[in-house]
Amino acid sequence: MPEARSQPPLRSLVVMGVSGSGKSTIGEALARRLDWRFEDGDAFHPPANIAKMKAGHPLDDDDRRPWLQAIAVEIEHIGDADGRIIIACSALKRSYRDILVHGRADVRIIFLDGSRDLIAKRLRNRKGHFMPPELLDSQFGALEPPQPDEPVIAVPIDAPVEAIVDDIVGRLEAEAGTRVP
Repeated sequence: MPEARSQPPLRSLVVMGVSGSGKSTIGEALARRLDWRFEDGDAFHPPANIAKMKAGHPLDDDDRRPWLQAIAVEIEHIGDADGRIIIACSALKRSYRDILVHGRADVRIIFLDGSRDLIAKRLRNRKGHFMPPELLDSQFGALEPPQPDEPVIAVPIDAPVEAIVDDIVGRLEAEAGTRVP
């Protein structure tokens, strides 16, 4: 009988969802809990993408490709260096998530799943972000919810931040059969 291969330890978590789903808030809280590094995927956008969104125009796949590739390079670098990182990134389409994960078994996608009404309310209350609430429909229009064959953990976002983080950590630990380092 062949020897069972164990899963490699997790190195990267990509916290995904539409704008206003809480990617940065949950990602930062999760990073504090796990003592991992946190990066907001928005920091990887080229200036032209930010200008386009500020002007109220949704990004297209050509706009997103270099952004996603820059994040994928960071995931690769961290994983190869045995580091640990949590990156907040919308990753709305499967093709985007495929670029980010690029076959690595040490990456998980955390999908922050919430209703359009809940997220619209959050966006109306958010101040100082370059993504205008008017683009929410384009975000939901582009969203391809993760499928069971993807390395994903879907969590509802209709709870307090700490409860959502508890849910994520519990699911990661159940998957690994041990505490997440």
